[in-house]
Amino acid sequence: MKKGGCVYMMASRRNGTIYIGVTSDLAKRAWEHREGRIEGFTRKYGCKLLVWFEHHDKIEAAIKREKQMKEWRRAWKLRVIEETNPDWNDLFELVCG
Repeated sequence: MKKGGCVYMMASRRNGTIYIGVTSDLAKRAWEHREGRIEGFTRKYGCKLLVWFEHHDKIEAAIKREKQMKEWRRAWKLRVIEETNPDWNDLFELVCG
């Protein structure tokens, strides 16, 4: 993955619990969520599916976008996921190559 940062959404299942995060290494972070390596929200609620991500050239831009999206209504988050991933497929393999 290119330098910069990614905003991403993990989900427990289709229309399930959603987590929004930001990282400079999406493959590593998605793996950590999948394997339950990160204590907290995603492990507690089983958010193991990478269902959406967006790359930014600068990590600061990704952080700004993450903060904006965390304020969004749930319906808006669902719409963003379904625009690019209508079946809520796990995008982990796509990211890892």
